[in-house]
Amino acid sequence: MVENTVSGGTAVRMYTTKWCGYCFAARRLLRRLDVDFEEISLDGKPELRRRISRQTGGWPTVPMVFVNGIFVGGYSELRSLCRKGDLVSGGGALTALDEG
Repeated sequence: MVENTVSGGTAVRMYTTKWCGYCFAARRLLRRLDVDFEEISLDGKPELRRRISRQTGGWPTVPMVFVNGIFVGGYSELRSLCRKGDLVSGGGALTALDEG
């Protein structure tokens, strides 16, 4: 396993909408883990949503979660990574464990 750690508030970037229950759950999970994250609202920004979706290989739903610049999926994938121990928090930063 190789650890990639980015300190500060940019290790996790999450694209959301305000009406999305899964976005709310992802926020709650990251806060519970004491992980700093950047949240970008896609409300009223259809072109940005299409562009981010293309960058993810066509992921159609929110949240769209990136860890250390790598797309990991939505809430279910984020939760799964946490349950498997592939995401470790500490001091507001997030460590993503990658196969290496």
